[in-house]
Amino acid sequence: MNNRSLTWDVAVIGGGAAGLSAAVTLARSRRSVIVIDAGHPRNAPAEGVHNFLTRDGISATELTAVGRDELMSYGGTVICGSAVAAQRTETGFAVDLTDGQRVRARKLLVATGLTDTLPDIAGLSERWGRDVLHCPYCHGWEVRDQAIGVLGTGPAAVHQALMFRQLSDDVTLFLHTAPEPTEEQWEALAARGISVIDGLVTDVLVDDDRMTGVRLGSGDTLACQALVVAPLFSAHSEVLESLELNPTEQRAGEALLGSVFAADSSGATQVPGVWVAGNVTDMYAGVINSAAAGFTAAAAINASLLDEDVRRAVAERRTAPTAPDVFSAAAEAEVCERVLGARRHGFSTEAKV
Repeated sequence: MNNRSLTWDVAVIGGGAAGLSAAVTLARSRRSVIVIDAGHPRNAPAEGVHNFLTRDGISATELTAVGRDELMSYGGTVICGSAVAAQRTETGFAVDLTDGQRVRARKLLVATGLTDTLPDIAGLSERWGRDVLHCPYCHGWEVRDQAIGVLGTGPAAVHQALMFRQLSDDVTLFLHTAPEPTEEQWEALAARGISVIDGLVTDVLVDDDRMTGVRLGSGDTLACQALVVAPLFSAHSEVLESLELNPTEQRAGEALLGSVFAADSSGATQVPGVWVAGNVTDMYAGVINSAAAGFTAAAAINASLLDEDVRRAVAERRTAPTAPDVFSAAAEAEVCERVLGARRHGFSTEAKV
């Protein structure tokens, strides 16, 4: 199929849960839809997806593979590629890919997720999604009853420690670069039996492909089997930025949590015809939340397309040449004259010779 010559109803940039959910919804409404995806899901390092009803434990790659199959069964299209820019055209938008392809569509949905910026600690990034984690709902069950360390890098450190205390009796808060807890927080930590260690963490220790602990700047080592961190969640989209949309910083007081692209409840951005869904606009959305957001955005996009289709049809009807009324008395008389001439109703009115 020649993607250059075809104008799709919708181009979806990003083929994760949000993007594929939206694409399936649109395809089921008989919209022509193309998904552009580079094939690098953010949650690929994790052993599985959780809290997704009926799909618990499925790998990220399998989930997207199933989603692609569903989309294609409804006539949708998926291409492998990275979108780098978009510009408005007379019919909607033109999206440029790194390989030189250009995709044209009436509407755009960007669902490119976000990037996790992890603390700069030796050995930490290699364990990300395995025994270095951040979400108790996504991966907490898998580390239940283990020795869990919480790396303090911001004001949410105490809250994280208290959350993971629900999952294990053995929780240690490493203050690292986090602010000093308040008196109320110290009391809560003590009441829940959470140990607190001062000093910087410099290394994550691993043996036989399993985390065994951390090393402090003092040289001391402390045992733990899992380490909870708070990444910086950064939404970035060259396509959105090329349309003069910029991410908005998200803060808790003075602490920077990350950035997202602002949108209304349907995912519509300030640029008409452009929607966002999933983590690119909601940094805390789980996989199932992102899928739901894709559905919501798809419904809004379809409504926008429907409005355009109806307005175009009405305009064409108003400007079309007026067709004759083939069932009028005058029209029937004309037909009768042409076919029967003077022999109307079986009687001839012609003079006999």
